[in-house]
Amino acid sequence: MIKRELYLNQIRHLFGSDFIKVIVGLRRCGKTSLLKSIIGELQDKGVKKENIIYISFELVQYKNIFNAHQLDELILKLVEGLEGKIYLLFDEIQQVEFWEKSINSYQASFDCDIYITGSNSKLLSNELATLLSGRYVKINLYPFSFAEILQYKQEINGLKLNEMNLKELFNEYLLFGGMPGLLPIKDESTKINILHDIYDSIVINDVLSRYKINEIDLFMRFSYYLMNSTGQTFSKTSITNYLKNENKKTSRNTISNFTKYLEDSLFCKKVMRQDIIGKKLLKTEEKYYLADQGFHHALVDNNSDWLGRILENVVYNELIRRGYSVKIGKIKNKEIDFVCEKQDNKIYVQVAYLLSTPETIEREFSPLFDVPDKYRAYVLSMDEVNLSEGGIIHENIIDFLLDYEI
Repeated sequence: MIKRELYLNQIRHLFGSDFIKVIVGLRRCGKTSLLKSIIGELQDKGVKKENIIYISFELVQYKNIFNAHQLDELILKLVEGLEGKIYLLFDEIQQVEFWEKSINSYQASFDCDIYITGSNSKLLSNELATLLSGRYVKINLYPFSFAEILQYKQEINGLKLNEMNLKELFNEYLLFGGMPGLLPIKDESTKINILHDIYDSIVINDVLSRYKINEIDLFMRFSYYLMNSTGQTFSKTSITNYLKNENKKTSRNTISNFTKYLEDSLFCKKVMRQDIIGKKLLKTEEKYYLADQGFHHALVDNNSDWLGRILENVVYNELIRRGYSVKIGKIKNKEIDFVCEKQDNKIYVQVAYLLSTPETIEREFSPLFDVPDKYRAYVLSMDEVNLSEGGIIHENIIDFLLDYEI
């Protein structure tokens, strides 16, 4: 597996520090591989192998560790007799009840450096945040970016990139996404089966069992509706009416709970709408984007038939991967796909499949001309001709995905 430098660069300067490194990401997005990369780098720095303790709660030897008391017994046994700093790496720690207090106590008990991973956004609960106030660093881990897929193809498969296979790889990325387990697989039906399996593991382990949902069929129909609505304005009223037409009665409160459960599992993200002129967040007409566009292709419909929405999903994920806080922009009666802020930097982004007509060009560029401030604005599309105008930058989406200066 490749080294994921985007994340390792966030962690390396914390090696040996008292900060607890909390790595949060969707199931099977590469958390275990990242921990193993960390172990390799620690060993390269001269850390003794016996001082590195890696525990995955999905491995058979640790499957009977259910609570903090059992975890404490295990750790005290493993560290007995060791000298020097001890490096503790816990994979999928949310499976251990009351793990927070144990993690908090280890640093007070012996000299250690701690790394934990989890696949739920609630990993940093209010209790943990209070216990570890000012002593943890959160790293959000995502499925492979397109740039990482190219890195994998070059380093692992020995592929020499050219213009033709670059486009082929991008088309494959649009369909199947960037879940790491798919990369060695060539057969398309096997890829789809793997995405089904990942979806099932998320739903079963992180939603149905965690939240004790009894109306399983209702939840499954809802999740398919949400996947099919990626990049579209989401209305609790419309989903309620849809489910009624499917002879499934529900309530707005149930829908709110279901969407929150899928968000907590990191399967999707909600993006709020903001009035650009008044700087006010609007409470309605939010959108949802999938953590990986491959789920839409495997579970809902062929991504090739929905390229505009799928490209928008890809760009959204790239923006948050680069550390931007993203909202949908509303200006007058127009919409800007993404208003993106990071520290003192702000950019505006419009996404389209092709700028094929004057009407399309007008639709994508005109909202950006109405923005009163002077931050950079981009229109991203699959066009290969540069259509920049009036200070608004037009860029090919593939070029954007490989351009780290944005």
